[in-house]
Amino acid sequence: MIAIPVFLSGCNLYTKYERQPLEYDVAEIADNDTLASPLSYLSWRELFKDSCLQTWIEEGLRSNTDLRIAQLRVDEAEATLSASRLAFLPSANLNVDGNIGHKSANRFSIGPSASWEVDIFGKQRNLKLGAEASFYASESYRQAVQTSLVSTIANSYYTLLMLDEQLSISERTLKTWDENIRVLQALKRAGRTNEAAVLQAKANRMKVENSTITLRNQISIQENAVKSLLLNPGMDTSRGTLKSQLFPDSVSSGVSLSLLSNRPDVRSAEFELQKSFYDINVARAAFYPTLTLTGNLGWSTSSGNGVSNPSTFIANAIGSLTAPLFNRGKNKANLRIAESEYEIASLSFQQKLLDAGIEVNDALSSWQTAKDRLILDKKQIVALKGAVHNTRLLMRNSNTNYLEVLTAQQKLLEAELTETNDKFEEIQSIISLYHALGGGSN
Repeated sequence: MIAIPVFLSGCNLYTKYERQPLEYDVAEIADNDTLASPLSYLSWRELFKDSCLQTWIEEGLRSNTDLRIAQLRVDEAEATLSASRLAFLPSANLNVDGNIGHKSANRFSIGPSASWEVDIFGKQRNLKLGAEASFYASESYRQAVQTSLVSTIANSYYTLLMLDEQLSISERTLKTWDENIRVLQALKRAGRTNEAAVLQAKANRMKVENSTITLRNQISIQENAVKSLLLNPGMDTSRGTLKSQLFPDSVSSGVSLSLLSNRPDVRSAEFELQKSFYDINVARAAFYPTLTLTGNLGWSTSSGNGVSNPSTFIANAIGSLTAPLFNRGKNKANLRIAESEYEIASLSFQQKLLDAGIEVNDALSSWQTAKDRLILDKKQIVALKGAVHNTRLLMRNSNTNYLEVLTAQQKLLEAELTETNDKFEEIQSIISLYHALGGGSN
């Protein structure tokens, strides 16, 4: 027993997991050494203030199948962890034996027995550490599923708001085209234009009307997708408007790239790496002896004696040391498998961390691009509204070609639809950044 600690010092079976140096500098994947965002600290309720969206998210968190399955995985891992912690204790059983002989005396024995595997080489300890890593990995995975679900619901909600706004613009444009057609018909009767102008205006109106039909269909499909996501086919799809949505003005100051390791999916990958590390320790422990202590206590009876009057009292304790000699290469194979799984988990973890940094950088870039485009969109719309107004006045009061009016009106429609799409992309980039940073405080 004195020699055991000395022997263990060379076994490395008690080695604890430590993160290995990465093969690349994480900071190199971004434009700056630090990226920050208030989104790192905001919960989804603080970020998404629309009351209708909050209701959708709450319902999704209650009913979504993927999230419920992830929670059940956490429960399974918790049960495994609980069992691994109890593995250090002895096991106890109540043994009852009896035999009835034709010519020999009948015998009956009863008594408790206990067995305890002494964890000399750390097998149980590493199993417990591996179970802990699995539990935290499953919990991190559940958080990752929740963050993904919140992002998906928010994306679906704002997609509907974008489609609603595009439909509203198209319907408003239809009314403008109706007015244009009436004006052109009046000008035709006055001999100031021709039938071709009226027909061209009607064709443009039909094009816009066709777009409204497509938009209504897209809205219906998106609503059905949300109902499926939330497992509620009869849900109320009431919602706000795109223009009423408010978000932080700045999303790019405060969090170090090193904190990307706090993302649930990154944490889950590292906990899986930890489990693989301890699996190697368990596989190595299989090469060393197992010390098991067993004990029995009880009594036996023979024919004519009752249980309350035992004829023989039994008590014994046994210690056994079992060392593997030949196991058909199974232990070596298990060690090689465990080492390969560790390398796979290590590569997966580093890839997750790299992807996380790239996602943050891409989301920030998309957010800034959308903001810059929105500024230009607003200026363009103001200019085009002025052009439409002026060309319509000129058409009524001068010989201005009708094509100028139609062209200006069409460009205004396209600019308004583009602004709506850019607004959606700005919101989408905020959602992507929220997801890339790990979902805030959840």
